[in-house]
Amino acid sequence: MTTTQVRAACPLDCPDTCALLVTVEDGVATAVKGDPDHPTTAGVLCTKVARYTERTYHEERLLYPLKRVGKKGEGKFERISWEEALDTIAAKLKPIAERAPEAILPYSYCGTMGLIQGESMSSRFFNKIGASLLDRTICATAGFTGYKYTIGGSIGTDMEQFQNAKLLIIWGGNPIASNLHFWTRAQEAKRNGAKLIAIDPYRSLTAEKCHQHIALLPGTDAALALGLMHVLIKEDLLDHDYIAQYTLGFEQLKQRAAEWTPERTAETCGITVDEVVDLARLYGGMAKAGEPVAIRTNYGVQRVRGGGMAVRNIACLPALVGAWRHPAGGVQLSSSGSFPTNKPKLQRTDLLKKIPRTINMTTIGDDLLRPASPSFGPAVEAVIVYNSNPLAIAPDSDKVMRGFLREDLFTVVLEHFQTDTADYADIVLPATTQLEHIDAHTSYGHLYMMANNAAIAPMGEAKANTEIFRLLAAKMGFDDDCFKESDDELAAQAFNAQDVRAIGFDWDALKQKGWQKLNMPDAPFAQGGFPTPSGKCEFYSAQMEKDGLDPLPSYIPPYESAASNPELAARYPLAMISPPARNFLNSTFVNVKSLRSAEGEPHLDIHPDDSASRSIANGDMVRIFNDRGSFVAKARVTDKARAGLVVGLSVWWKKLASDGKNANEVTSQQLTDMGRAPTFYDTLVQVERLAS
Repeated sequence: MTTTQVRAACPLDCPDTCALLVTVEDGVATAVKGDPDHPTTAGVLCTKVARYTERTYHEERLLYPLKRVGKKGEGKFERISWEEALDTIAAKLKPIAERAPEAILPYSYCGTMGLIQGESMSSRFFNKIGASLLDRTICATAGFTGYKYTIGGSIGTDMEQFQNAKLLIIWGGNPIASNLHFWTRAQEAKRNGAKLIAIDPYRSLTAEKCHQHIALLPGTDAALALGLMHVLIKEDLLDHDYIAQYTLGFEQLKQRAAEWTPERTAETCGITVDEVVDLARLYGGMAKAGEPVAIRTNYGVQRVRGGGMAVRNIACLPALVGAWRHPAGGVQLSSSGSFPTNKPKLQRTDLLKKIPRTINMTTIGDDLLRPASPSFGPAVEAVIVYNSNPLAIAPDSDKVMRGFLREDLFTVVLEHFQTDTADYADIVLPATTQLEHIDAHTSYGHLYMMANNAAIAPMGEAKANTEIFRLLAAKMGFDDDCFKESDDELAAQAFNAQDVRAIGFDWDALKQKGWQKLNMPDAPFAQGGFPTPSGKCEFYSAQMEKDGLDPLPSYIPPYESAASNPELAARYPLAMISPPARNFLNSTFVNVKSLRSAEGEPHLDIHPDDSASRSIANGDMVRIFNDRGSFVAKARVTDKARAGLVVGLSVWWKKLASDGKNANEVTSQQLTDMGRAPTFYDTLVQVERLAS
């Protein structure tokens, strides 16, 4: 028996981007473990990735090209050859590309976070066609935009420093489920005497293990941040020297924050005055005493109407108290802006003859149903889906389904499994998993460039995304040299080795070691140097004013809440959020039986007061509904959900739910205040017990 160990990287949409060691015995991957030498992975994997071989060798893995033989949505296919599949796709796309190239739409996201299998060869292919551009907003663009206006880019506290903080505020995240290696450091900080505070409408697994949980109303995070500013300024819990040297617009901010008394803040957020005042005094007081105070804010904050502003407001706090002076102080939303990637080289935007229209992936339900018009352009005639599962993950799911049901819509899906979306495809192409291809990775939680080596040969007739788009390019008659580059040649261009942050980057060396840390200062903004137009943390943003936004931190109420929309709340009185389930990652792993068994079945957490008034008992099946649709789940009566809130952990494949639906039946296509992002947690519903 021949046994080898291959260096790899986790491809999943998670900030941890773990370094992996894959054990291969006679060509078969037998184990996936965390690299003990990688400083952030430290040999530990989540339960999902520890079972990655189970997913790769799953009995339902797609291994051959398929063509539809039943009605759309039935999921009936027959096996065909790659030649037939490619010829069919090219025959459909060529006339559309000649007549109306923008009628072709790519739909992809972070099924893999890899720079190579994600958006390199595929982008070249669609740029050459002149297809519609996809605005990839489904996760983080609201927060990224608000953070960029304030800080200048997605740069923040190094994850390797958090264990040295003395106060850790975990704002809008559940790292036990979605950021395990940060949580390990938070636990270390706690053992070292740090206080941990969770701010979240829901008492998550993480919130339960913090010293304090502040359960504010969904969509009111921006108001809480303003209330904290009010107390910090009024009680002079400020770093005046840091403010004077490294910030812009403090006097204007002072006037705005004066409006947000603790009483107004508490009423808006549905919390107590003491919670507002005590948190501000703790945060500002510890910072003033020279202690490192840190905020780890996550994507739950931003999935509401005012989500971008909420992140902006939170990002102002460290500069007010001088928290950036310490390596273990400041705030982290994402580290992705630290990486000097060469996306223009990888994606070859120079292939575009003109700038095509852009379609927002969040509004795919509406856009697939739009007829041609002067304002919209041609109707969408062909969709190529890869690294995503829109039938499960996009909002307003009934419209998404109706769009994909169109008989005149040609749909191609690249996949590992027959997902909800694959059921609506005309052609399904089998893609490789992370164990079967090469890739280069950044991270949005740490500061390491990562390499993924192929551990095993592709299963069956599966092909890497890059190879599929090379073959399609050839069938379309594209003979540009860029379509002939190998995955290794692409990966060698992934990072700019001339940038001081990536000095010494060499792809062959990275493949051998697996990871290389960026050259970044321990405390990135200890002496200012923010990548904003002014070089300072911008409390007042001229760019926001130019973009038609309030240039100062403000509060934008939700679209759907009792306070902002009482008429709607009279019919649908419960707020609903649908954060990630611990055993899934978005819609990945839902079909892995061991993980689905651990998760159980779709359930809805509901507060005892709300269940009692609806005669709902623990374990009852309930219907959750609003004007957009409905889905069914099993009730869990618990005070983990605050009164007036229900929580449906997600995202289930619809076909694996008892009613063939999931939480996105009731979510909205309305967009955030900035970043054109989704408002998944800005949803009002009613809940009723189903007759047994």
